[in-house]
Amino acid sequence: MKIIHTADWHLGQTFYNYDRSKEHALFLDWLCSLIKERGTELLLIAGDIFDNPNPSAEAQRIYYSFLKKITAENDGLQIIVTAGNHDSAARIEAPSPLLNAFNVHVSGVVHYKDGEIDYDSMIIPIANNGCCLAVPYLRYSDLPEADSYSEGVAKMYSNLYKRAREKGYNPIISMGHLQASGAEVSVGDSSEHMVIGGMEGVDTGFCADGIAYTALGHLHKAQRVGKRDNVRYSGSPLPMSFAELRNRQSVTEVVIEGNSCNIEKIPFDTPVKLLSIPEKPEPIDVVLDEISRLPAGEAGDYTPYLEIKVLVSTVDPTIRQRIEEALADKAVRLANISATSNITREDGECRPMTYDEFKRAEPIELIKEIYKKGKGETMPRHLEQLLTEVIKEVKNENLGNKR
Repeated sequence: MKIIHTADWHLGQTFYNYDRSKEHALFLDWLCSLIKERGTELLLIAGDIFDNPNPSAEAQRIYYSFLKKITAENDGLQIIVTAGNHDSAARIEAPSPLLNAFNVHVSGVVHYKDGEIDYDSMIIPIANNGCCLAVPYLRYSDLPEADSYSEGVAKMYSNLYKRAREKGYNPIISMGHLQASGAEVSVGDSSEHMVIGGMEGVDTGFCADGIAYTALGHLHKAQRVGKRDNVRYSGSPLPMSFAELRNRQSVTEVVIEGNSCNIEKIPFDTPVKLLSIPEKPEPIDVVLDEISRLPAGEAGDYTPYLEIKVLVSTVDPTIRQRIEEALADKAVRLANISATSNITREDGECRPMTYDEFKRAEPIELIKEIYKKGKGETMPRHLEQLLTEVIKEVKNENLGNKR
């Protein structure tokens, strides 16, 4: 059986306000050609088809046009789609009655029967008497009773695997959209929103030894998980942020023959590159000198996205204007100016902090740093507790106002 595993398309994403529909269309055209060339029998799309729960009409058009084209050009191709944390589970599953007629199965939500989890609805028959455990993104409310999220996920997969074995399926493959323990997360990547379960992730014990291959989505770097070669993230076909600058985009081909499982990463050459200069934050004069060495030309739909890293020590309202003027005749598209200050203290030492880091920082931690810098000592515990309560009350009040 020949399988292609892909995930995290994030259709409809805008990259710092730049539309990416042409990039996504090129990827899907490439995927169509690859599937035809390789004689693929099963396509697995492991979540985050869309970038948000309310995708634009254009994003939906791209998705459904792809499904129409790929099924028309490949007789016998089966497609299994699972929802990710960015997707509206109900929205992507709604057209199932129509899609099923084209051998496309969508698993968006966990269904119930007589008050119990309907495991059979997530066990999808595939060729050669096999099946796929098509598990969508799981919320706490979806899980069997357990002491933790990770334990609940393990019980969900264990129950599915036992049920599939009872039905006589072999081989058994599985899908999931989660953060597995031991997987590499892109540092500073705000696009890889943590799914339920926290930073510790889900222990890979959720994959039974008898499962031939587990196709995962959520993390954007193509990788195997721990030492398990048959438990993999395919990665995203396009980089979602500058934190993914060094990722190599690909899809994963899996060929199952008897008891053997051969796995190959097939690289996708992204149509638009990411460029980040300088290598580390530098003063504006150094930045302008680097910009002067960029290739000249007009910016178009496929010219690189550019991130500028500038080190600031004083307030300078002219920085952006000077950068934009220097880029006027360069064949790049300015996406982000990452202004970094070298005056922030943390744990008694100076370290740079970007504006994005500042936005994500917890208020109490910033207050504690300022206190230590001014007083030369750690904030007393009773004062920290008092301020924590004040911050909590302010957050609750703001939340109430929004409602």
